[in-house]
Amino acid sequence: MAEQIQVAADAGLLERDAELQVAREALDGLATAVVPAESRERLLVFTGAAGLGKTSLLARIREEAAARKLLVLSARGGEQEQLSAFQVVRNLLNPLLAEVGEDARRGILAGWYEILAVAVGLDEHREAALAAPDPQGVRDGLDWVVTNLAVSRGPLVLVVDDAHWADAESLAWLASFASRVEDLPVLLVFAYRPDELPPGSEAFQSMAERDGLGPIGLSALTPEAVAVMVHDMYGTREVQAAFCREVWAVTAGNPFETVELVAKAQERGLPPVEASCPLLREVASATKGSGLVARLERLGRVATQLAHAVAVLGIHTQLDLAASVAGQTRAEAADAVEKLRRARILTGHQTLEFVHPLIATSVYRSIPDGQRTELHSRAAWALLDAGRGAGTAARHWLEVPPADDDAVVEQLRSAARMFMKAGAPETAQRCLARALREPPSRQQRAGVLFELGYSTLLYDPVATAGHLRAALAEQGLPEELRQSITVRLAQSLAHSNQLDEAARVTALAAQAAESHQAWLRLQVWNLMWCAFDADERGSAVRSARLAKLAERIEAERDTSVAGRYILGLRAWDAVVRGEHKDVVTHYADLALEGGLSWTDEEWAFEVPLLTSLTYMYTDQPERCEQLFARGIAEFEEAGWRGAHLSFAHTILGYARYRYGNLAEAEACARLGLEIANRVGEGLPVHWYAVGTLITVLVARGSVAQAVALADRYDFHAPYSAAVVFPDPQTVRGGMLLLAGEFEEASAELVGAGARLDAREMFNPGWCSWQRRLAQARVRLGDLDGARELAASALVRAERFGADSSVGMELRSCAKLVRGEEQIALLERAVELLGRVTAPYVLGLALLDLARALRADGQLERAREEFGRTRKVAQECAAVLLAEQARTELTELG
Repeated sequence: MAEQIQVAADAGLLERDAELQVAREALDGLATAVVPAESRERLLVFTGAAGLGKTSLLARIREEAAARKLLVLSARGGEQEQLSAFQVVRNLLNPLLAEVGEDARRGILAGWYEILAVAVGLDEHREAALAAPDPQGVRDGLDWVVTNLAVSRGPLVLVVDDAHWADAESLAWLASFASRVEDLPVLLVFAYRPDELPPGSEAFQSMAERDGLGPIGLSALTPEAVAVMVHDMYGTREVQAAFCREVWAVTAGNPFETVELVAKAQERGLPPVEASCPLLREVASATKGSGLVARLERLGRVATQLAHAVAVLGIHTQLDLAASVAGQTRAEAADAVEKLRRARILTGHQTLEFVHPLIATSVYRSIPDGQRTELHSRAAWALLDAGRGAGTAARHWLEVPPADDDAVVEQLRSAARMFMKAGAPETAQRCLARALREPPSRQQRAGVLFELGYSTLLYDPVATAGHLRAALAEQGLPEELRQSITVRLAQSLAHSNQLDEAARVTALAAQAAESHQAWLRLQVWNLMWCAFDADERGSAVRSARLAKLAERIEAERDTSVAGRYILGLRAWDAVVRGEHKDVVTHYADLALEGGLSWTDEEWAFEVPLLTSLTYMYTDQPERCEQLFARGIAEFEEAGWRGAHLSFAHTILGYARYRYGNLAEAEACARLGLEIANRVGEGLPVHWYAVGTLITVLVARGSVAQAVALADRYDFHAPYSAAVVFPDPQTVRGGMLLLAGEFEEASAELVGAGARLDAREMFNPGWCSWQRRLAQARVRLGDLDGARELAASALVRAERFGADSSVGMELRSCAKLVRGEEQIALLERAVELLGRVTAPYVLGLALLDLARALRADGQLERAREEFGRTRKVAQECAAVLLAEQARTELTELG
């Protein structure tokens, strides 16, 4: 048997010299670093139909990598394992993790342990200390772990065979990681059947096409190669050319089928002569499909049952587990294994696999439906009895028809919780959808619907809303569960751009709340979704209600989470309405006294983020930076590295823009956009990331880049249904203004102003539509209109009382007058802006003042202010501003 397997392996390598040479050159370049990093291959992809020798080729590559002392991580996909999230990832890492103790495992995963432990299968029973990570967080963690292995223990060769059967989560990570290995000591080697990649694997499929080498397709063997195989297998006996030619014709040069055909011909006693040729097609039919099944059945009932059990359990099946599922003693199973090994159906002793995936597929499909269902059910319970966990057993329940079994429902719910902790919400959703079909008992149903809705929230808010509405319709819901369902329903509605409906749902639920804390919790969500509704009616009434509630919470010294969230919302509302900055700071400080977690799954990250941002508007940038640093660290520690982290970096970039650190602002905004793009296209966070980056690019003088960015992301009407900052319509208006499209800019800015004023969002520091519209009015020849707008914005800024806001509006007013009045306004602007950490904005005001002094004939003072401008601009790396100041100073002599 071993000799036959070796023949099959050698057959897979016939006429593969070119492919092996490519692999050897890549391995040599990785091992010796003789080949420059920029020119060596980092990705080898081999494709071809089943049986063409992909597995043999990859086995040889693994051998040669090991011979070069390279670290090898290897796994393969399995037809029966495709629904087990991160199964291929587990198989890649488990050999390393299983051979060491807990301390060493923690050393390998390092700071990513809590995020990755469940995904890599260390302990799927554990209750994670942190909130469930998002899929991007898990992918980032895997990136770090594998990169660290490559650097510290590598160079690394990562090999995945039968990738067409890899689970969706592993495929997504492999595609993502492949795009990030350019500067790493890593070689990725994949093999798959190109026509069998599952739906949703487009990113993986295009991965090879992006690489310079491209996928390498394996071809069938030539007649000459098949003749070599026939001669080798028949040994010293005379082999006629006609017989070899017929073997090639029957197998179409497929190496695996050639080995199987010749082996079967030998068993039948066929001599390798021309007279045997008419019988070869009959012999071939016994090596696959119904012929293989008949051959299996001739081995007897016990062997057939064991083969069926292995086919259901999948790759790397343990003998004891297969015996349990087949209903056999260990001795019976061991005897059956020997028969199956001799028949070239199974390989291995304690760990069993089929000789080839084609055989596994044929055997699995030959199992009668009822029997196959029973085997999957046995497999699920056997895995649970073996301590393998609900997540491992779940794929079998997905193959079992509903049977009204509460125990199965609970196992599927348990599996779903595990998959959520593993960062695989779509797999969790499949488990819960199956649980719903069982069906659950009346006592279970609402819980299943709630969990199903929660599992789809990240990627399908519309489906989420449907599940949660159904859950709310259930009778006799416990109050806490009803609240949780309502909160998640409102979230899903808000994420579907139905913010008014989200507010309505929470308002109705609050009216029916049975306790004050329940009522207060629902008030938080109601007030938040109202505040985020760009088309909200009754903003003034809602703000008054919020203010009254905040006063009550303060008076009652309510330090509950809900109470502190109300205080945070009050602080933010005071910012956008333009109330005095002391009111803002007062409520923000109160909200943060007990701390606000950014990753509490029961609450919204938006309120801690907004509360932290209030300090930017009230001229406390250091406090804002500290809170954002803490929040970003929370996101990263919890594995929330998708949209949440994108929001945090983007809005931090906006804060840095506000205080003139343009280089860092651009870096933050680009990072926020990069994270958003990695998660997906067209997300709500894109409005923030693109708007912020456009704002920064315009400030840096890169108007053409800003326009291209707006075109790339469709940054135009219709705008987001949710409130976004910086306000997209205002951002677009400002961009068009600098692009010379004055009429279009004016129309956008007028529209923004009408919308924001209708909602009493009066703070010019929060949205500068008046300042920009004033500039457009000047360009359109309406100087009086421009002055009226600038004066109104100044009044609003003075009402808010932040030095930065007042300083910027003074500068705006100064642009519309001349002489002593202009100089006086700019001197006051410089004084106020000098009090806050806003070097870029201060530099702009200084440049304006220097120019005004020059125009007024005060040349010595003008020189001083040009010099100050240049110094400030250099401090904040504002290159264009520094160059402007230098040029004009030179002109003055």
